[in-house]
Amino acid sequence: MMNLMITCARHFEPDAEDEIRDILDELGDSEVKVSISNMSGIITAETKLNPIDVVCKIREMLLDEPWSIRYCLRMIPIHKVVETKIEEIEKSVSEFDKEISEGETYRILIEKRNSNVSSHDIITRIANKIKNKVSLDFPDKIILVEILGSRTGISILRKQDILSTEKTKRSISE
Repeated sequence: MMNLMITCARHFEPDAEDEIRDILDELGDSEVKVSISNMSGIITAETKLNPIDVVCKIREMLLDEPWSIRYCLRMIPIHKVVETKIEEIEKSVSEFDKEISEGETYRILIEKRNSNVSSHDIITRIANKIKNKVSLDFPDKIILVEILGSRTGISILRKQDILSTEKTKRSISE
């Protein structure tokens, strides 16, 4: 299981694992389960903390001390993990579609690794279920489908719920 997906540079997975363990320990979860996936540059974590709050707190840490995070590049909260089957993904997204309020726009974002499931088919199936307007440039919510081989993580997030350490560090120097 996972509720946080972290990307790092290839071959730095053990360093990123230590780093996320230390951070989550500092935030109050000393029993986090971290796994290095069989895909280069991907680790997953199962924390008892709210993953969206974790991302928010890590962003604050980065803004205070940009050097404090060296290995974790992106941190993505995951709401649910399902088997990588279009029907399962479609069903899970429809369980969360209440997260998109009336009048809010959305965008579907698919990130695929080690899978030949059709992104087009997933997008079509999800979009047919959601009545809200699509906004590719400035959506209120992002329906994120993270396909990692046979497992898929699904989240409905705001743009700021996904942390890119590089972009955050860049924003400090601008």
